[in-house]
Amino acid sequence: MRKCVSFAIFPSAAQRCNIARMTTQAPLPDHNWPVMEPGWVWLCGAGPGDPGLLTLHALNALRQADVVIYDALVQQDILQWAPQADHVYAGKRGGKPSAKQRDISLRLVDLAREGKRVLRLKGGDPFVFGRGGEEAQTLVQHGIQVRIIPGISAGIGGLAYAGIPVTHRDVNQSVTFVTGHDQSGNTPGSLDWASISKGSQVIVIYMGMKHIAQIAAKLMEAGRSIHEPVAVVSTATTDEQRALETTLGSIVEDIDAAGMEPPAIICVGKSVLMRQALDWQAQAAGEAPRNLDPLDRGRPAESA
Repeated sequence: MRKCVSFAIFPSAAQRCNIARMTTQAPLPDHNWPVMEPGWVWLCGAGPGDPGLLTLHALNALRQADVVIYDALVQQDILQWAPQADHVYAGKRGGKPSAKQRDISLRLVDLAREGKRVLRLKGGDPFVFGRGGEEAQTLVQHGIQVRIIPGISAGIGGLAYAGIPVTHRDVNQSVTFVTGHDQSGNTPGSLDWASISKGSQVIVIYMGMKHIAQIAAKLMEAGRSIHEPVAVVSTATTDEQRALETTLGSIVEDIDAAGMEPPAIICVGKSVLMRQALDWQAQAAGEAPRNLDPLDRGRPAESA
């Protein structure tokens, strides 16, 4: 069974305007908040999309920065929370024109040496397939002080917004996060797909849409069933989010039929079935849960 759902229960434009004013003007709660000093670069995760998923440390950084260098997946609403800063677009969207990684890293160095308070804002978490480690290492090698602010990764937060837990006691005791392409843009040749297939009950794939045919084939060759549940969640946690439920054997055709496009996170494993009970977005819009016992355990959840 497959189902493609789109929804929009996020604030209206007027409500977002009020939220923006509140976020730029209201004081942060009492805490020993770090001060962004001139010449420092803070590498910060902006989360998977919904501005409400930023951390308070991220908000504190936005309020202090002189320059915000942001990636394509950072929502424009977030930038409104740094009205005093220059906003510099760095691209970094798969298959789209982007600045070269070396140029971005060295631009951070140059701005810091100019005495700017620099916020490098990256989608998701900077250290989860975000090349944050490379940028931070470049800065350290050039004698620039850095601070790392983690963010909610799409592989966890994006799936949660679709009602899919990446770990569930009745399903898995392990989860593996993989990238769908390597430095060359091809399917990672260094990954041992057979071991991943056999060793992890749930697999979460970042940036895998372009090569999903090859990835699905490798997983099935390694023994995963053609009937295994798969979910594709695109533009997760935004008002454009869409979720496709399918199977490993049908995923390529169903992605095409549904018109699913990147950015997307892909989850392979039985935890996908939990969306039948936990699609909280659909339920908030008035739909009833499709299946209260999607794993067919035959008992209440609290008795687990």
